[in-house]
Amino acid sequence: MNNIKKYYSGYLKLHQNPKCRMLHFIGQWFTIAFTLFTLYNQYWLLIPLIPFVIYPFAWSGHYFFEKNKPAAFVNPLYAKISDWIMFKDILFGKIKIW
Repeated sequence: MNNIKKYYSGYLKLHQNPKCRMLHFIGQWFTIAFTLFTLYNQYWLLIPLIPFVIYPFAWSGHYFFEKNKPAAFVNPLYAKISDWIMFKDILFGKIKIW
């Protein structure tokens, strides 16, 4: 668990722009909606796409606002975990998006 805490600290340095964080947050909501839609409609073949729903949102935030490379390029698993930690932190007001 210490490794993810250390990674998350560096992850947040790549997500300093509120617009980038907002795009990640929106992307996570789309991920939740896509997951529920896929499961409800029993579109089992779409399940492998679930982890990738956020990427158009997140990567555009990095390209247009942060001007840096997404964390997923370095460590995809820790980046995915950090996406959800940041989502929780935004949801509970620990991190601001505006």
